[in-house]
Amino acid sequence: AMTSTSIGKKLVHLDLKGAPPRISYLAQLFPLFSKLGADGLLVEYEDMFPYGGILEVLRAKHAYSPDEIKQIQHLAKSSGLEVIPLIQTFGHMEFVLKHRQFSDLREVSFYPSAINPHRQQSLELLQAITDQVMALHPEAQCLHLGADEVHLLGQGEESQQWLSLHGNNVDGLYLSHMKNVAEQVLSAHPHLTLIMWDDMLRGMSQDFLRESGIAGLVQPMIWDYNPALNVEQTVHLIEKYQQSGLSKLWVASSFKGSTEVNQCLTCIDNHVANHMQWLKVVSALPEGMVEIQGIAVTGWQRYDHFSVLCELLPVGLPSLAACLQTLHHGVFTDNAQETFRQCLGISSLETDTFVRQDFGSFPGSNVAQLVTQITAYLKPSVDRVLEGNRYAAGWFSPYHRKRKFVHPVMVQQFEPEARGLLLKWESMIEELRVVMGLLYYPDTVEEWLEEYANPVLDCLRSFLRDLQETVELLQ
Repeated sequence: AMTSTSIGKKLVHLDLKGAPPRISYLAQLFPLFSKLGADGLLVEYEDMFPYGGILEVLRAKHAYSPDEIKQIQHLAKSSGLEVIPLIQTFGHMEFVLKHRQFSDLREVSFYPSAINPHRQQSLELLQAITDQVMALHPEAQCLHLGADEVHLLGQGEESQQWLSLHGNNVDGLYLSHMKNVAEQVLSAHPHLTLIMWDDMLRGMSQDFLRESGIAGLVQPMIWDYNPALNVEQTVHLIEKYQQSGLSKLWVASSFKGSTEVNQCLTCIDNHVANHMQWLKVVSALPEGMVEIQGIAVTGWQRYDHFSVLCELLPVGLPSLAACLQTLHHGVFTDNAQETFRQCLGISSLETDTFVRQDFGSFPGSNVAQLVTQITAYLKPSVDRVLEGNRYAAGWFSPYHRKRKFVHPVMVQQFEPEARGLLLKWESMIEELRVVMGLLYYPDTVEEWLEEYANPVLDCLRSFLRDLQETVELLQ
């Protein structure tokens, strides 16, 4: 008999490895998350955690203070949100392994992503990280151990030696490290429920997983952010995990940051579709077979420690709201849409577009609006002057610019337009700098502008500079 298995706790993922919000902004967001149907937060601190002692080098310039970490939990609690910290314990350890003092713990010496599972010091480092994080999260019931995308596993020298021994394989290497980590964490914090990403387990056979003994230690979180997620395949995967003894499972969807590495704007429909597929998976599970503990609605802020920023949180909030309401109602119903409109102060519902017209009045909506305008219109408007204006293209081409050569009569056909455009965009970017600085630290504002606004403005500025120099030569 089919029945709707519950999707469990609804967690909003806060990815702090890029554009970490100021605490004052989180204070505005948590009550909103709660109104929209969230039960908790999955907090990926990465370099924003106030590591101390030998780990102090891991702190970002604007890392939260221990007091701020407590404040985050206090704010979450007063909005009825549980906090689950996420630490990486195998792959995606760039923020640790990029530092010279930890570089000898890399699986492959040239790549700072995966940790070497054969070294005792690797476990000691992970223990230090876990202990510091848990010391500041005394109320946490769950801890997420990461462990996704362990690229290059088995390619280090020590792994190659280990793999050459009879009966050893990469899957075994992966599971033995995760068992060591989980046992180490549980011996210090026996009350914790441990969660890990499932992607490295997907190809493993049922028997291999069952015999590994991993089932008694961790609960896998199956992640799939695809709007066209394959329901049948995912149900099979869940059945395999269940038969391996992994009957307590989590799932993970996405509300932003999973479309493209340098995506600036979020299209709601893509992400709502992903949640609709997850709801189909859950309702297709045979009754009583498996307990879905919860769903993490992820919002990635960078693909990894070294990549650019993708959509900022305020830009993705309408998508998060629609996704949480879809989960809450089982479909994005009229009721869900009404809650969405009220919570965000948005009157018109635009779900199928990247470029919204109505930004409402939610916390950060002014940032979302300016980011949208700059992303959607800055480059086209500059191209229109530099390439689309026949006078600029015909009488002040790159060839002319280089040789400081222009027909003086033609200058007035494009100079005023180009100057006006520069003034217009400079004032809008200044406005963004100010409102964004209220939500984010200065380095985030700088990074976003350098990545997504300045290159285009610089083209326009250098065009005007060349023009100015050329005109001066004529006088």
